[in-house]
Amino acid sequence: MIENDEQFGLELDEAVADGTFSNMVIVNHSDTEFVVDFVNVMPGVPKPKVKSRIILTPQHVKAFVSILNDHIESFEKVNGEIKSKVSREDLIHSNFGPKGEA
Repeated sequence: MIENDEQFGLELDEAVADGTFSNMVIVNHSDTEFVVDFVNVMPGVPKPKVKSRIILTPQHVKAFVSILNDHIESFEKVNGEIKSKVSREDLIHSNFGPKGEA
């Protein structure tokens, strides 16, 4: 996993650079992949919409979680502990599909 996009001169178009707000994450996995859906739940909207779906290998998920934890620790050193009312139970996670074979 790469933390610094300057190494590769990655291109970031305007639509992607603007970002997408998400206040819910749904995680599913099979034997061969993890599917992470970022959802925007808004009051008065009966059906929340998946705004982005990212599909990763198990190895990339593990590396991503490690990098994310490093960044959380760094952020908290400067800004203090992140206080959140969101718990693991507030996120949706499950297995999906038949056991895959590569």
